[in-house]
Amino acid sequence: MKRRAVFPGSFDPITIGHFNIVERAKQLFDQIVIAIGINESKKYYHPLEERVNYLKALYKNDPQIEINAYSGLTVDFCKTEDANFIVRGLRSTTDFEYEKNIALFNRQLNPSIETIFLMSAPEYSHISSSIVREILKHGGDAERFIPKPLNSKELG
Repeated sequence: MKRRAVFPGSFDPITIGHFNIVERAKQLFDQIVIAIGINESKKYYHPLEERVNYLKALYKNDPQIEINAYSGLTVDFCKTEDANFIVRGLRSTTDFEYEKNIALFNRQLNPSIETIFLMSAPEYSHISSSIVREILKHGGDAERFIPKPLNSKELG
């Protein structure tokens, strides 16, 4: 049986920190579904279609990665994807406290799905999508924070 994991997020935009978490998670799982969550109450900088296309371009030659968008509960999406794991990256203790509570709720909603936390590599722990969005909004060069083949000119 293949070990499938879901890596959920808004990826608005994907950062080198996200990319690093995916690369490390690939060592643990046969397949990873990068799941772009759709939250109707959230205003995104990049449209969903652009985010999907960016991720598909980034992972186009990687058979271990699938890209999908979803709405609703992550545990329900995991069931549709036949995944028993959720991967979450942690940059700080604040991230841990927030993610721990979500993981506990998810565990109560579906005990067969396990959340796996991966600590951010130290060199990426300060990078967040919200800060990268601010750089882009103000015309700054965010290229060093976005994995290739993407760059800030394509995202801005």
